Amino acid sequence: MPAALPLKDPVKVGQLLRRRLRELKRTPAPMTKFLRLHRNDLPTCARAERAAAEAAGRPDSEVCRQVLELCAPERQRVLQRRFARPEGAELERVIVGRLLLVAQGFVNRKLEDEVGLRMAAVREGCTYLQARMRLLEFLDADAASLTPRDCDEFLRPRITTWDIDLDTHAMRIVLK
Repeated sequence: MPAALPLKDPVKVGQLLRRRLRELKRTPAPMTKFLRLHRNDLPTCARAERAAAEAAGRPDSEVCRQVLELCAPERQRVLQRRFARPEGAELERVIVGRLLLVAQGFVNRKLEDEVGLRMAAVREGCTYLQARMRLLEFLDADAASLTPRDCDEFLRPRITTWDIDLDTHAMRIVLK
């Protein structure tokens, strides 16, 4: 295999994986060889992706609305007032991030069940690889990159309700 040239512009790791999986139409081997990257490119891309996520700031307003719908109505009003403050972005990231971690735990277990994933792919009318890539993309998501589609598909079906102690940021999450 020829030596890989260093990347000019770092790209998201998920994009590299999707591009290479489409070329091969199969699942990965050792990452740098699999992605045809120079040995230092993968860590560089991961660092660039993390830095971009930290700089991105607040989660999408539609995502926050959907997340707030899952908590008690009286708590929603308090949280909306808190979110409107300048320091509200941090609270939004904490809440969305923790709910995301819970949903990612479910998705991780779903990803390990190959037979169940194949059956779900047939039920949804897509290929096994497409279903697997969708799960992997969700596992790559963070609070700032979460989309309303991710909420509809992964968060809302698994979380019944949640509450947060605004002093300690301790959360109580009730699962379905």
